[in-house]
Amino acid sequence: MRLRFLAVPVLVAGLAGCNGADSGASAPSSRQSTAAAEVPATPAAAPTPAATASTASPGGEPGLDPATERLKETVGNALQGVAGANPKPGQDQLTAALTGAGIPAESLQVSVSRTPTGLEVDAIEAAALQGQDCVIGQIRDGSVVVTVLPVLATGKCFVGG
Repeated sequence: MRLRFLAVPVLVAGLAGCNGADSGASAPSSRQSTAAAEVPATPAAAPTPAATASTASPGGEPGLDPATERLKETVGNALQGVAGANPKPGQDQLTAALTGAGIPAESLQVSVSRTPTGLEVDAIEAAALQGQDCVIGQIRDGSVVVTVLPVLATGKCFVGG
């Protein structure tokens, strides 16, 4: 992943000097250093959905229905408990923790914990349907992230679910 971000400044720096009319002039070299200095800040500054999502929403997220906000807190607390006991839980553990926290099984979707070839997955996710919202939680190496996304056109939270 880091290699992709390292390649961008190199590519930009190389392309900045490719101005046919100005080749050999001193002005392109100053533009090169400016362009190369600006590029790394852009990818690092752009937040990803995973980086912006959090189980803690102190004042609540703007626009979230109160029932969705409560479900998000419930999912976050349940996943924190599971991740604290096992940083790489299985599908059954996640399902049991969420239904035990009061989430109806029929509104719940949990991803697989093993690939078809029997390998352990990098992350396991669970989604609970609340109206037109999907509260989606992920456990990756013991870290928990919870976010709210709109329901898919299928009425589910996961594609193919």
